[in-house]
Amino acid sequence: MARKETITKDAILKAAFSLLQEEGIEQVTARKLAARANCSTQPIFRFYKSMEEVTQELCGMACAFFQDYYRKFQRQTVTPFVNLGQAYIKFAGEHKELFKFIFLTPERGGMSMYDILNGESGNVSREIQSATAQGSRNAGELFTRMWIFIHGAACMSLTGDYDLSDSETMQLLRDCYHSFR
Repeated sequence: MARKETITKDAILKAAFSLLQEEGIEQVTARKLAARANCSTQPIFRFYKSMEEVTQELCGMACAFFQDYYRKFQRQTVTPFVNLGQAYIKFAGEHKELFKFIFLTPERGGMSMYDILNGESGNVSREIQSATAQGSRNAGELFTRMWIFIHGAACMSLTGDYDLSDSETMQLLRDCYHSFR
């Protein structure tokens, strides 16, 4: 009689994601993953050819996690790029390891940062359209300028060097929008 499989691919992936969230991608190794999933390394390699395959699946999960975070983020203004910027900065502070994995590594599953931010629902495209509707002469360039500022603030949030309140951040993002416009 064949032995019943007790560990599933889904359980391994959930264990890998929790390890990623808590300790970072560098710590998602076969041995640590096996320990987290409460199994040997054998089931991992039954489902995955390599740890690179695990990393690829984690990339998709992490990007979906960010998209869900942004979808649920409370909108506070109609000024383009401000809500997206606020969510991105807060995400960096609240989900440090996921932020580093998604936005600070060149390995993004073949996606650009823009692709990840835009997501399937067109987050950035919508913001660019809104900026155009509000009179921006070159909304794509405006997004680039805003994003350089936003990404810098998010990196400061990641390292603990960002201490502005939510309202101060919102005002700063609005000011940037109007000065870059």
